[in-house]
Formats: sequence, C-alpha cells, structure tokens
Amino acid sequence: MKYFAGLDVSLEETAICVVDETGRIVKELRAASEPEALVAALQETGLVLERIGLEACSLTAWLHEGLTQAGLPAICIETRQANAAMKTMPNKTDRNDARALAQIMRTGWFRQVQSRAGNAACGAHFWSRAGRSSTRCGLSKTWCVRFCAKPESSSAHHAEPLSPIASGKWLAATLP
Repeated sequence: MKYFAGLDVSLEETAICVVDETGRIVKELRAASEPEALVAALQETGLVLERIGLEACSLTAWLHEGLTQAGLPAICIETRQANAAMKTMPNKTDRNDARALAQIMRTGWFRQVQSRAGNAACGAHFWSRAGRSSTRCGLSKTWCVRFCAKPESSSAHHAEPLSPIASGKWLAATLP
C-alpha cells in the first residue's frame, strides 16, 4: 500500500495528515515546526511514505532541507495552487489543510517548486518549474529568528534563535 502525507506548517506547530492510496485517512498528528521533530513524527508512523507535501512558506526552505536530508520524499508545492484546492473545504483549519495537502500529494495534482536553501545570505527563494511565480520569504524566519513575546511582559518582544543555527548553515540574527 502507498501512503502520502500533507504538512500544514505554522510558526509553532505543524499539522500532519497521512492518507493511503485510496484516500482514507490513516493517521493525524501534530509536531513542532522543526525538522527534527517532523522527521521523528513521520518515522514514528512506521509507514513508508511516497510523497510528503508542504506548501511554500517562510519556513519551507529549512523544513524541506531537514526532511530531505533525513531521506524523506518531501515536496514543496506552489501556494496558489494549494490554496485553490483548499478553498473548497468548508472549515479552514490546520487539520483540514493538512488533509487537503495529503490528498493533493495522493492525486499528484500539484506544481512542485524548488528551494534554494543553501543561499541563506540572500534569503530563501522559491520558483515554480514553469517559472511563473517567485516569492522571497521573510528574512526573519529564513535567518532562523522567531519573534515571540517575553514571558514577563506580553507587549515586549525579543528574538529567539531556532535550532538550525547550531548546524552552522544559517546566520543567527538577534535583537538587543
């Protein structure tokens, strides 16, 4: 049996849905939006996945690189095409979006985009194979900085470095 996964990525957490070749939902789970956590969650399912789809977004270069380095068949898909498919769903939730992405992976109805993750100094770029769209992602997330409220004050903000900084591939940017 073939299995396909859809990942709906948000800044803190990723919704994951796995479907079989008939479209039946096999597993749904959540994991932190970090490559190591996603790899662990997908491997814990015990299923051999044909394709793992995620929409092109600000964290995609980092996540895609981590998933592919772990030997998982991750595919970044064009945002506009994914959104067109997800518009038909009555309730827009992370869980439903992950379900829709898994079905898109199963049917093969997607346009793959490529990631230039190695060029972090220039930001992460995504372009479609057809050359129709080009998106420059937010540098704060591309350079592995997540902005969050300080625990002692909900109005003050600080930069919190993400884990890939330790790998030496990404430049850490912090605010005073």
